[in-house]
Amino acid sequence: MQSWQVFEASEVLREVEEANPQPVGSEVVVSVSHCGLCHSDLTLWKGIFDMGDKQVSIDSIGMKRPLTLGHEILGTVTAIGPDATDVKVGDIRLVYPWLGCGECETCRAGQENLCMQGRPLGMRRPGGFGSHVVVPHSRYLIDTGDLDPALAATYACSGLTAYSAIRKAMPVRPDEAIVVVGAGGLGLSGIVILKALGHQNIVVVDVSEEKLKIASDAGAHKTVLSTGDDVTARIVDTVGRPVRTIIDFVNNSQTAAFCFPALARGGRIIMVGMFGGQLTIPTMRIAQGGLSLIGSITGSLQELRDLVELAKSGKLDAIPYEAIPKSSINDAMSRLSKGAVKGRIVLQEEPA
Repeated sequence: MQSWQVFEASEVLREVEEANPQPVGSEVVVSVSHCGLCHSDLTLWKGIFDMGDKQVSIDSIGMKRPLTLGHEILGTVTAIGPDATDVKVGDIRLVYPWLGCGECETCRAGQENLCMQGRPLGMRRPGGFGSHVVVPHSRYLIDTGDLDPALAATYACSGLTAYSAIRKAMPVRPDEAIVVVGAGGLGLSGIVILKALGHQNIVVVDVSEEKLKIASDAGAHKTVLSTGDDVTARIVDTVGRPVRTIIDFVNNSQTAAFCFPALARGGRIIMVGMFGGQLTIPTMRIAQGGLSLIGSITGSLQELRDLVELAKSGKLDAIPYEAIPKSSINDAMSRLSKGAVKGRIVLQEEPA
C-alpha cells in the first residue's frame, strides 16, 4: 500500500510503500478513493495544539510519528476479516473515523467521539492519506448510495461536526437568528445544513469579504465582516438585538472576544473550532446572564448516519470543494495553511 506520512512537524509528507494490510477478526480493509483535507490535519501536521496559556505538542499526549493523517474517508471494501459481517468486497462506504474503545460508559452511550481512550483514524490509527485503511468493524461503514463520493467524504468530519453542533444549538425557531462564525468548510457545512433543516435567518461572520460572498451564495441571509473594533456592535445591529444562539466554527481568542458580549440573557454559544486561544470572562456574567457555553467536537456515529440520510433526501445542498490527486497532498497542505482554500479540498485516487 501507498501512504503519505508526517515524519517531522511542518515538513513535507513523505510517500511510503508498505505491504497491503490483511484484516483479522472483524476488521475491514477499505481502498481509499476519496479523503477530505481538514484543518485538524493541518494542526496535527504542525504538531502543536494552542491551549491558550500554553502550547501542547502531539508527542506529549501520546500521538507518535510517523503519522498517516486523513479522517474524511470514502472508498471500496477490498478485504474482510473472518468475523466481519454486514459488508462484502466491492461495497462503497463512508468511514466513521471517531473510534472509541467500545467498552466504556461513553462508548456504550453511543458517543465514541468523546471516549477518553479514543483511537480515531488519522490521529491514533493510520488514516486516509494513503491507498488503504483498516477499519476495526463494519458498523463504522455507512452506505452513501448515489451521493457524490467526493462530497460525501467531507460528511465524516466537516459535515458531521457542523451537524452535531447545530443539534446542540436546537431548538431554535426557524425565523430566529442563528449566528455562524466562520465561512470556511465548517461554516459552509453549517449553512447548508441549517437551510436543509428549514432555518430562515442565518447570519454569518467572517474576516474575509470573499468568503462572506461564498457564504451568501451558500444560503446565508446576512453577513458581518469581522474586521475592526466594533464587531460585537455590528453583529447585534445586524441581528436586531442581542443574540440567543451563536455557533463559533473558528473559536479562537478573537472570535470568543466578540461573541460573548453579543449574547442575550439566556443565550448560548456552541464552541466548535480548534484554532486555539483563551478568553477571560467574569463568572458572574455567566450566572446572571443565564449563559450556556457548550463545547462540541465531531459527532456520534448515529449523527453521521442521520446526516447521510439528510443528504440522500435531496435537501442538503453541496458545499464548494476541489478534488485533486492524492499526490498533490503537500501542495494542498500548503494552500490550507495559507488560508487559500475556498470550501474543502478532497484528495482522490488517480486513474490507473
